[in-house]
Amino acid sequence: MSDELPVEHEETNGRGRYVVYLPDGSEAEMTYQRRDANTIVADHTGVPPQHRNLGLALRLVEAAIADARRTGSRIVPACSYVVAQFRRHPEWADLKA
Repeated sequence: MSDELPVEHEETNGRGRYVVYLPDGSEAEMTYQRRDANTIVADHTGVPPQHRNLGLALRLVEAAIADARRTGSRIVPACSYVVAQFRRHPEWADLKA
């Protein structure tokens, strides 16, 4: 089921998030602050307890990675989950700011 739910991207006034709206009305999100035009600081990843272990958090980070690749941006991993994912995915090293 979690693979069928789209990851959406929202940004306003230098703050943004990648979010999955869940069927029960809750949300999974990775939030960030924009440092400059080409750099975001990923500062929080959260998934409601009842939706954990479904791969949602990784999908959020992967969406940010895909956008960074597409736009030539970089990511500062400030959230412990994003830090761990950068460690697990050395192929993302070129996107780390």
